[in-house]
Amino acid sequence: MKLPENLRNQLKTPFGILLPDSQVTKENVLKHISSDSFIITVGDATTEKMLKFGITPSLQIIDALEKRSKREPPSIDMVATLISCNNPAGEITTESITAIKNSFRSKPPVRITINGEEDLLVIPVCLYAPNNSVVMYGQPNEGLVIVQIEDKIRKKTQLILDSMN
Repeated sequence: MKLPENLRNQLKTPFGILLPDSQVTKENVLKHISSDSFIITVGDATTEKMLKFGITPSLQIIDALEKRSKREPPSIDMVATLISCNNPAGEITTESITAIKNSFRSKPPVRITINGEEDLLVIPVCLYAPNNSVVMYGQPNEGLVIVQIEDKIRKKTQLILDSMN
């Protein structure tokens, strides 16, 4: 499924709370998650930052790229399950949706490594994440977005997915 041009601007609006870069601290992140939250990170820098804070995401989705430049992926020391799939830039593939669904049935922490680009995978993650999930992803040049998964977010992401073809 490709992202239509008319949706690009809509996706620039964060799905959740935007913590400006200057306020992204372990203490501020912990204010938005509970001890039993299922934590999901989308993006290499976001995943790496949480690991440095001592927060191990239950699901980590990375592509070994940052702002489209190759980078060293975050350490896999704390990963129990590794999954990889293809997802070209500007698309959400059936393969990546299947990988995301499978990750929720796998032993955490799970890391999905994307061959392509992971940016749009926030959409199916928000749709299929278990209740009590918190999704975190980077808003380029702005900060960290923290999304509490609830019905309103699921409906919004389903509408976006439905409008992709």
